[in-house]
Amino acid sequence: MCGFIGFLSNTNINSENKNNLTNMSSIINHRGPDECGEYIDDNIILCFRRLSIIALDSGKQPFSYDNNNYKLIFNGEIYNYIELREQIIKDKNITFSTDAEGEVILAYYKHYGKSFVSKLRGMFSFVIWDKINNKIIGARDPFGIKPFYYSESSRGLYFGSELKSFTKNKEIYKKEINSKSLHDYLTFQFVPEHNTMFENIKLLKPGHILEKKINQKTKFEAYWTCKFDPILKPQAEKIKDIKKALEESVKLHMRSDVPVGCFLSGGIDSTIITALSAKINPNIKTFTIGFKDEGYSEIELAKKTAENLGVENINITISPEEYMEAVPKVIWHLDGPVADPSVIPIYYICKEARKHVTVMLSGEGSDELFGGYNIYREPNSLKLFKHLPTPLCKILKYISTIFPEGMKGKSFLERGTTPIEKRYLGNAKIFKDHEKKPYLKSYNKNYTYDLVTKPLYDKCKNYNDVTKMQYIDINTWLKGDILVKSDRMSMANSLELRVPFLDKEVFKVASTLTLDEKINEKTTKYLLRESFKDILPEDTVSRKKLGYPVPIRKWLKKEMYDWALNIIKNSKADEYINKEKVIELLNKHKNGKIDYSRKLWVLITFIIWYEKFIEEV
Repeated sequence: MCGFIGFLSNTNINSENKNNLTNMSSIINHRGPDECGEYIDDNIILCFRRLSIIALDSGKQPFSYDNNNYKLIFNGEIYNYIELREQIIKDKNITFSTDAEGEVILAYYKHYGKSFVSKLRGMFSFVIWDKINNKIIGARDPFGIKPFYYSESSRGLYFGSELKSFTKNKEIYKKEINSKSLHDYLTFQFVPEHNTMFENIKLLKPGHILEKKINQKTKFEAYWTCKFDPILKPQAEKIKDIKKALEESVKLHMRSDVPVGCFLSGGIDSTIITALSAKINPNIKTFTIGFKDEGYSEIELAKKTAENLGVENINITISPEEYMEAVPKVIWHLDGPVADPSVIPIYYICKEARKHVTVMLSGEGSDELFGGYNIYREPNSLKLFKHLPTPLCKILKYISTIFPEGMKGKSFLERGTTPIEKRYLGNAKIFKDHEKKPYLKSYNKNYTYDLVTKPLYDKCKNYNDVTKMQYIDINTWLKGDILVKSDRMSMANSLELRVPFLDKEVFKVASTLTLDEKINEKTTKYLLRESFKDILPEDTVSRKKLGYPVPIRKWLKKEMYDWALNIIKNSKADEYINKEKVIELLNKHKNGKIDYSRKLWVLITFIIWYEKFIEEV
C-alpha cells in the first residue's frame, strides 16, 4: 500500500512544478513511510511514497522498465501477479530481473497495451509513463478500492492518491465548493463519485482507464462494469462455487512478506474471512473495537467467535472523549466529508492493529455482493402494496404526508406507495431534497438526488428490486463511503487493508445468485451463510448484521452536546450553512423524542471539514 502524486505538463517542467510536487508528495507520507522516490523528465514528474509489503528489496518506485522507456507508480496489490508473470514468460519468452509486481505490470503494458488492465486481479490505482509515445496511462480497480484523484487544466494533468495533496498547489486548489456536491452530500452523507466537493478535482471512476498525451485532452474508457446475471443451477453447485472463489481469494489476499491480521466483529463476513485465514495461518491475530455503552459493542461476540476459531483476539474500547478528540484528524484524513459515525472506531482499531501487523483483511463488500443489508428485505415486506388498486395507493400516499413526523406507520405507508426508484437512494438517505432548504444558504431545488440515481437505475431497469438496490449501493455507498473510510483510516495509520470479498472472481459467482439465494423471509445472504455453515460457529450463521454501531444518538444529548454546540457556533462556514438552524436541530434532538443524530452528524462533519480544507489551508 502506497501513495503517489504526479503531473504531466503540456510544457517543459520548471522549478515551480518541482516545488509543487515535492510539497504535494510530502503531505501523504502516512501512505508510504518506508521510502520515497521521484522521477522527472521533460514533461513529467512522478513522486511516490512506499509502504513495503511485497518484494521488499526490489519493489522501489517509480519503477523503470525497458531501458527507461516505461515508468510506473502503483498503489495497491495485484494478487495474481505471480500467475500473470508465469503466463507472460510462457507466451512471450521474456526474462524478469525482479520479483516485483511493477515489472509484471509494465511487461504486460509493453506487450499487450492498455487492454492488459482487464487481466489484473486486485486493488489498484496506477500511472504508467510511456516515454516512447509521450503519454500516460492510468487505471483504477473495478470496485474503487484504491483512490485516484485528478485535475486537468490548460497546463496539464495532475493526479494523486489523496485529495489533500492538491491543497498544496495553489494553481489547482481553489477554495470554491461545488454547490451540487454539497446538496448531494446532505442526501448521501458523502459526495457521490466521480465528483468531489471541489469543481476542478475529480475521481477516476472504478473500472476505468485514462489516457493523456501531451497537449491533448484526457480520454477515459471503461474496462469493467458491474453486471448481475442470475442463473438457475443446483444450489449445491453454487455453494461449491462460492466456497472455491472465496477460499482462493483469501489465499491470494494473504500473500505478503509482512505480518497479516483480520478485523473481527463477530458477524458473518469477518468471521468467514477469519476462519479461512486461520486455515492458512493458525496464528493469525484478530482485532475488535467497541464502546462501553450497552448495546454498542461487539467485543464479547468477537471474543467468543475467536475462541471458537482458535485464534487470538485483541480488543479495545473507546470513550466519548477519545471519539471527539479524533474527529478533526479523521475528517482531514478522509479528504472529502464522509459523515459515517463508524469512521472513528475504524481509525482506532487500525491504529491498534498497526502495532502488531502491517496488513489487515476485512469483510467489506459482502453485503453488496451477496445481499446482506437488512434494508434489502424491504421489497418483501412491501409487496402487498403491489396488489392494491392505484387509486387506493394514491390515498395511502396522501395519508402518509399528513401523518406527523415520527408517527408509527407513516414511514411504512410512505415507502409502500413509492416506487423503488424514488424510494431507495442507497444505504444512507439523510436529508430529503426539501429538508435541505433551512440548512443551506444557497439552496437550489434543481439539485435533486435523482441526478445521481436515475442514470444508475436506467442501467439496471431489468433487475428485480433487491438487485437494483445492490447495484445502487455498489455504485454509490460502497465506493463513496465504505471503501473511502477503509482506505483512509488504514492508510492514516500506515496499514494496508485488503478486502477479499471485493474480488472479480468472487463477484462473478455472486452475480449468478437468484433472489431467493440472497434474500428470503428469514435471513439475508442466504446462500453465503449456507456455504460456510460447516466451518463457522453455529450462532454466527444466523447472527444479524450490526456493523460498527456508534452511540452518537445518546452522546449528542449528553457527552457530545457542548462539544457539538461549540463547533457549530465557532464555525466560519456561514456562507454555506445556516448555523442557527443547525443549533436549533441540535436542541430539538437533545430535548425531544425524535432522533436527529444522523442529520446532525452530516452537518457537523461538513463544518469540521470546512475548517480543515477551507479555513486552515
